[in-house]
Amino acid sequence: MTGRGGYARLALCTAVALAVLFVAALSMGRYSMNPFDVLRVIYATATGGEADEAMANIVFLVRLPRVAASLLIGAALSLSGAAYQSAFRNPLISPDLLGVSSGASMGAAMAIFFGVHLRAIPVFAFAGGILAVLLATSVPKLLRNSSNMMLVLSGIIVSGFMNSLIGVIKFVSRDQDQLSSIVFWQMGSLARVNAAQLLSVSPVLLLSLAVMFAVSWRLNILSLGEQEAQTVGVDIPKLRGVTILCASLLTACSVCISGTIGWIGLIIPHFGRLICGSDNTRLLPMAAMLGGGFMIVIDTLARCLTSMEIPLSILSGLVGAPFYAWLLYRQKAKIL
Repeated sequence: MTGRGGYARLALCTAVALAVLFVAALSMGRYSMNPFDVLRVIYATATGGEADEAMANIVFLVRLPRVAASLLIGAALSLSGAAYQSAFRNPLISPDLLGVSSGASMGAAMAIFFGVHLRAIPVFAFAGGILAVLLATSVPKLLRNSSNMMLVLSGIIVSGFMNSLIGVIKFVSRDQDQLSSIVFWQMGSLARVNAAQLLSVSPVLLLSLAVMFAVSWRLNILSLGEQEAQTVGVDIPKLRGVTILCASLLTACSVCISGTIGWIGLIIPHFGRLICGSDNTRLLPMAAMLGGGFMIVIDTLARCLTSMEIPLSILSGLVGAPFYAWLLYRQKAKIL
């Protein structure tokens, strides 16, 4: 656990490293550029000066939307994972707790199956994710059991049902192109992201991030237990509802842009706790920055390692699984 001054320095160093990764990602690709040239292009465009047209088109039309999307998605998934883990007092919970990713995948698969335009697929994915959350939160109400365990079990039920629907869509799909598109979308990619798509979800993402930061100190009280939270006057159902809503919106917005990406929302919060402790006022901003940086690295590797685009879930799993094993070793498996 770092002190206030130590955390400020750590946060500043993390922010600087994130900025360096952002500029480096803008510089890397099939048409490599010097990072200083990238900064000059950005500065010239911002101040109305003259900039190389070809370089400006590559930076602003191709790479900037993708790098910005990877930053926002990594931050959103990591923060939602940290919030879920604190709210439910379970470090093994991931952002797909309520079947959001499965629901979004089902919505996208259905859109691809019925031949919907590519620009409309994220809309169907977002709707599928929100539908999954509504179903998962409705089951405890129907059973008149609002315990944490019942909500988690509801999420598992909904996730399994959505995955079964995806299996049905794959089974009845006779078009090989449709089937490959569904499979590739489920594996995660930012190859088709554009500025319009990013701007359409950015308000929801940024608003949800702001709300989560605003209630972070209340999550500290909630993580102590329901009895302790009630003692100090915290409205537990309302706080948990806000947390679930914002975390689900963050996950749904992320998945509707990039497809399903695993591990980020599970391992990054653990790494954040390792370096700055469990105080959510510190953990949530740190998790957002770490997740954004991790996602930038993963996406840059995905588009630069080979001549073909590597699905993001493959790289996140290859990096995330050993990293999570290392975290378990460092913490002597106390989280189990």
